Amino acid sequence: MNDKLQMSVSPHITAKATTRSIMIEVLIALLPAVVASIIFFGFYSLFLIILSVGGSLFGEALYNILRKRKQTIGDFSAVVTGVLLAMNLPATVPFYVPIIGGFFATMLVKMLFGGIGRNFANPALTARIFLLLAWAGFMTSFVSPINWANGEAFKYFSCALKGADGVVTVTSATPLSGGNATLLQMFLGQTGGSLGETSALALIIGGVYLAVRKIIDWKIPVVFIATTALFTLIFNGASNVLPAILSGGLMLGAIFMATDYSTSPNTFIGTLIYAFGCGFLTALIRRYGSYPEGVSFAIVLMNIVTPLLDKFIIPKTFGKPKKEKKAKEAK
Repeated sequence: MNDKLQMSVSPHITAKATTRSIMIEVLIALLPAVVASIIFFGFYSLFLIILSVGGSLFGEALYNILRKRKQTIGDFSAVVTGVLLAMNLPATVPFYVPIIGGFFATMLVKMLFGGIGRNFANPALTARIFLLLAWAGFMTSFVSPINWANGEAFKYFSCALKGADGVVTVTSATPLSGGNATLLQMFLGQTGGSLGETSALALIIGGVYLAVRKIIDWKIPVVFIATTALFTLIFNGASNVLPAILSGGLMLGAIFMATDYSTSPNTFIGTLIYAFGCGFLTALIRRYGSYPEGVSFAIVLMNIVTPLLDKFIIPKTFGKPKKEKKAKEAK
């Protein structure tokens, strides 16, 4: 019998899930948002997604080539990063913006820090902040959904070189920046905004799928969204709570980016603090910041805090006895 026993050091992998399988699950969950982006903004949105994925794959592949390392693009993590970055882009950015953003996300935020699992912050969100700082005009120009009946499926391809200036249309304000969309329009996605953030319905479908498949920790998006709602109520009043939940990048960030394994805490208490901090900072930035959206900044800031949460909130070691009570003072 002894010859059939194999001794090895930890970790002992027993789960069937792999990085590749998890990333495929995330891509499946993102499909409703991708489809919604095409429905509302036409085929240029699909073009931007492809360019963003291409930039992400190129950044990771080039790093591995330069460092003479085994290629890792087959785990699909760079594909997920590219899709998530594209979901955070307006429908009118020039073609080179998603390429540069995707390259920045994988090369500088992910691979230079050691690759998947070692990045200090979510690559897609960090790249989005970089693009916002580099091309603020492009990244804050939002347009209304297209009208398929009028043959507008390819309308925004005219933005490929000039951005929103290349299309003859009136820039649309998002609900967070003074737009007048109804709650139903915000829920469905019939309003101005980034490609993947407008349709709360599509994002919820993806979030439920990931939660049921146990790919994400449901506590993070639930606490994140609930905290944002609470402090929006405190800062802005009850009438602004639902618009704050249904608009902007809250659903996208809470479901798909705050739940990133690499940049979220590993303990129960740490997870609750992390999600609460994301929600509080989102509401705070939206209320008092100069930029109407705060999800990206909130998540990246809490990503930076995550190592401290893991360091100081340490679960009790399994099997460790409780500290003995102090002996009673002698009579």
